[in-house]
Amino acid sequence: MDIIISNADSRPIYEQITAQVKGLILAGRLSPGDALPSMRVLAKELRISVITTKRAYEELEREGFLVTQTGRGSFVAERNHELLREEQLRTVETHLQHAVHAARLAGLAENEFLDVARTLFGEE
Repeated sequence: MDIIISNADSRPIYEQITAQVKGLILAGRLSPGDALPSMRVLAKELRISVITTKRAYEELEREGFLVTQTGRGSFVAERNHELLREEQLRTVETHLQHAVHAARLAGLAENEFLDVARTLFGEE
């Protein structure tokens, strides 16, 4: 599982992990029933605290993305991928509403805003 932690990202590390795992699930790179690395293994790979990975896994489980089985590990939960996609789309729309508001305050034209968005979208 490829997870990249960025010190430049303003989000806490556990949020970076949860966002990336959700992305892997939505992209179909992780399928229902797939095992995730143990919290200890992931913490060691990322060189972070086990407490941080535990928090990320707990958040993913609370949101219904993971199922944890005592003694067996954590697995991708069976979920409706269309519902997951809709949830992510709502999040994107909320962020875009804030971005459009900020762009208008800055006096950006629509084409300038779209140029910025295209540039940022292509960065990852």
